[in-house]
Amino acid sequence: MSAFQTLTPSTLNREAFIAAFADIYEHSPWVAQRAFDQGRVSELDDVDTLHQRMSEVLLSASHAEQLALINAHPDLAGKAAVQGELTASSTAEQAGAGINQCTAEEFARFTALNAAYKARFHFPFIMAVKGSNRHQILAAFEARLHNDLTTEFKQALLQINRIALLRLSQL
Repeated sequence: MSAFQTLTPSTLNREAFIAAFADIYEHSPWVAQRAFDQGRVSELDDVDTLHQRMSEVLLSASHAEQLALINAHPDLAGKAAVQGELTASSTAEQAGAGINQCTAEEFARFTALNAAYKARFHFPFIMAVKGSNRHQILAAFEARLHNDLTTEFKQALLQINRIALLRLSQL
């Protein structure tokens, strides 16, 4: 059991709850909306419990909704990062992994892998990068590029749920 450090979800009305958790899942406030609408909000003061509920919302969503959420994620070391257009969470996560310190060669490799991955799967490569460095991320990128579409779609959802847990743990 781990409590939130900065807020108590059970004290929030629907609007405040959604505002507080809207970007836990990248640009997808519908996850927070559905988590709240399931009721029993008093149970959600524990990070792991809220994460479990939000994870279940994502995993029970339609394929189209899941794909839209996957596509809401930015490329690692992509154009949005270079142009400063990432969410605060994505910026911190990528910086924490040292992606913002890429050499020109590493940046070119990220760009090539992003393009190859999107050409193969038609969605961005997603990885919960906390605790990894840019070399480990590039290695994972290269390994996962050989997966089939079904495996990689499931991996994207798994990684998104890991990212969500990390983000919830910061609140």
